Amino acid sequence: MTSHRPLFLAASLAAAASLAFAIEVAPPAEQIASSLLAAPTERRAGATVLGYNEKGEVVTLRKGTNDLICLADDPAVKGISVACYHKDLEPFMARGRELAAKYQGKERHEQRWKEVDEGKVKMPREPRMLYVLTGSSFDAAKGEMVDSYLRWVVYTPYATPESTGLSTKSGTAPWLMYPGTAGAHIMISPPKEKK
Repeated sequence: MTSHRPLFLAASLAAAASLAFAIEVAPPAEQIASSLLAAPTERRAGATVLGYNEKGEVVTLRKGTNDLICLADDPAVKGISVACYHKDLEPFMARGRELAAKYQGKERHEQRWKEVDEGKVKMPREPRMLYVLTGSSFDAAKGEMVDSYLRWVVYTPYATPESTGLSTKSGTAPWLMYPGTAGAHIMISPPKEKK
């Protein structure tokens, strides 16, 4: 009589390995509540919310009625960061998420800019807003981001210091990042509160 113990053991190890790599995804209601905190208060009720399913895929959690899209925290990335942005930026943002699997850092940005330049990725030419909220955790019971920090980004494709009058030096004053590229944007990062 043959023992099935080796097959059972192999199946158990495979199941354990898949559980070890499983992503812990917050419930949809929690993803919606946390991501909306990045948006201006009066724009939250009508915002579309994108979040993550148990496979780590981006899905629509709530269809909105205004021009704002909020993105829940990526469970595969350490830390917590949520964002809201104008719907015209979605092709650019979605392509960035796709490219993250293949490219990192500047290489990912450059590939996306190239695709905008070639007309493969739509990008508005007028300024569009992005709000980014980070924190150490989300308190679902209170509906609050713990240690929250909100910064603002105004996408202004192909803007330069000469066309905007902005510095390209990072700091707490507004400054221009990636000048002259499809991904040029004004960074507004207020000083962080001291504890």
